[in-house]
Amino acid sequence: MQLSDFDYHLPTDLIAQHPAAERAASRLLHLDGVTGVRVDRAFRDLLSLVGTRDVLVFNNTKVIKARLNGRKETGGSVEALIERVLDNNSPQSHKALAHVRASKSPKPGSRIIFGNAAEQVVATMVRRVDDLFELHFEGEGGQNASVYEVLERFGAVPLPPYITHDADLVDESRYQTVYAKYQGSVAAPTAGLHFDEAMLNSLTSRGIELAYVTLHVGAGTFQPVRDEDMSRHIMHSERYEVPVETVEAIARARARGGRVIAVGTTSLRTLEAASRTGTLQAEAGETKIFITPGYEFKTVDRLITNFHLPKSTLMMLVSAFAGHHNIIEAYRHAVESRYRFFSYGDAMLLERK
Repeated sequence: MQLSDFDYHLPTDLIAQHPAAERAASRLLHLDGVTGVRVDRAFRDLLSLVGTRDVLVFNNTKVIKARLNGRKETGGSVEALIERVLDNNSPQSHKALAHVRASKSPKPGSRIIFGNAAEQVVATMVRRVDDLFELHFEGEGGQNASVYEVLERFGAVPLPPYITHDADLVDESRYQTVYAKYQGSVAAPTAGLHFDEAMLNSLTSRGIELAYVTLHVGAGTFQPVRDEDMSRHIMHSERYEVPVETVEAIARARARGGRVIAVGTTSLRTLEAASRTGTLQAEAGETKIFITPGYEFKTVDRLITNFHLPKSTLMMLVSAFAGHHNIIEAYRHAVESRYRFFSYGDAMLLERK
């Protein structure tokens, strides 16, 4: 298959710029990957579509305020988007890899100033790492400054490029899942944004098991596929962890004849990355897993996901999961039915082909 096979027409007014008034108030398009049958539902209908033998797997990563605006010592403006905090994600780490936008790319040894006259920090560009820049942060007196503390003081929520407004207090709350726990992502696992505390409580009160993995989403999730030959696309590496408790929860679901439901493509990619030997393993590591049609799924049976950008790696993933023709027809239907698209948009429930 070629890149153009994953294209579709999307009117720009269907790109959701703001979240729904309530998290669970979105719509849900239910697609059966075996039959191709589509049903228009409300997201709250999910409560009746999940069985007590099933297990839902969520990504509990937490979005950091990864966008920083600063200036060079010479006065030119700089925008940095932190891709990854280094030193094993330690809370005290003063090192990070970042995308940097400036009139001229900073050279090793150059300094970028963030903050204002009253309080500021300095980041020294140490080296290039492929298309990223390694930055070391320093506070007053040249002391190392925690990247996380710098981001909390001076950073902004890194909304996706298709959302046109600057992040505000609403975004700080709503571009974050209610179960976010481990900080490290520069993009939200958006399928999880539809779940509120009431819905999670309703699931558990029915005896449905909830489990968690962690995958820290990098800015590479928005990197377009530029080559018509998809095999030439290089995925960015992302950190993930599958705890023993989640492996055990999935084993219990299998034993009782239940299904594994991944909440979001990041949860699915994590589970499949940890199942590369054929059996799900409890592990932590890095993954560049690139799922395209023809991929044989090893762990996940159902997928809850938002609608994805044309020609994106995630369009390829959902096509692999539910069938390319089924997905293209479902997206055509979603456009005609005026579903809301992308991060703040509506959701789909996909049954595996």
